Amino acid sequence: MAESAGAKPVIMVTNDDGIDSPGIRALVQVLVSANCYQVLVCAPDSEKSAVSHSITWLHPISAKHVEIEGATAYAVSGTPADCTSLGISQALFPAIPDLVISGINMGSNCGYHIVYSGTVGGAREAFFNDIPSISISYDWVRGQSNAHDFKVGAEACLPLISAVMMEIKNDNFPKRCFLNVDLPTDVVNHKGYKLTKQGTSIFKMGWKHVSSERQGQRMSSTMTMETDTPAGYDINLSSNISSGHLIFKREVKNSFIDNNDTDYKTLKEGYITVTPLGALSRAEIECETYFRDWLQHVAVSPSTSAL
Repeated sequence: MAESAGAKPVIMVTNDDGIDSPGIRALVQVLVSANCYQVLVCAPDSEKSAVSHSITWLHPISAKHVEIEGATAYAVSGTPADCTSLGISQALFPAIPDLVISGINMGSNCGYHIVYSGTVGGAREAFFNDIPSISISYDWVRGQSNAHDFKVGAEACLPLISAVMMEIKNDNFPKRCFLNVDLPTDVVNHKGYKLTKQGTSIFKMGWKHVSSERQGQRMSSTMTMETDTPAGYDINLSSNISSGHLIFKREVKNSFIDNNDTDYKTLKEGYITVTPLGALSRAEIECETYFRDWLQHVAVSPSTSAL
């Protein structure tokens, strides 16, 4: 671990909702209050939901110090993956963190939505660099959830985080995965932790032509597609859309719910889901079998120029 004798282990926190979002602030507050860790924060300076694992490549990014009680924090002009990469590089902080936590996201990240998630991308970037990591999301539901739920969720995750830190200290944490955690809507009455696997649930989306920029305001939640936000969570509605441009808005057409014993179903049953993830998703075995046989025929077929 990064700690020296007598020093506290280091946890770095990032997210995709932005450094001012209630989810990350609640998580940092709970970690600081535990008085067991040195807490670093390196998070986007604005909302970066659904950017997946995108990185800034062709131009520099900036980091500005932000006052968060009990933590050393910077707001960064990049993506969640950028923030993790910078935060673990020792270019910004002197210590390499023992654990990176990304979240708490406003909206669940289950099934295929894991691929879109900037929250998961922040944790995956740490995994790419051999640092243990956890992504945490809360199943926010309009009309039921409130900002205080993020603190309750952070407290519910604290035993899990402590257990992971113990595994890291003992050098037992698996090197070939990271963890994706989802908190149920009624997090106060959650049924405990349950190990799950990534399912195939997804919202099928389309596009709708709208007549004004105001009608085209993006959805606030990464994956639950809600149109409201928690109190105190401001979204920048400014746009670079020029006059005369056509404006299109994403809209949910329908949803596919995986009813197998996977992350989404387990989350909706009221559990805190714990899903080990790897860097890549392999194709199903039957697909590999199909293309193994198919490729043999392709290899001996005439070229298209001979047809």
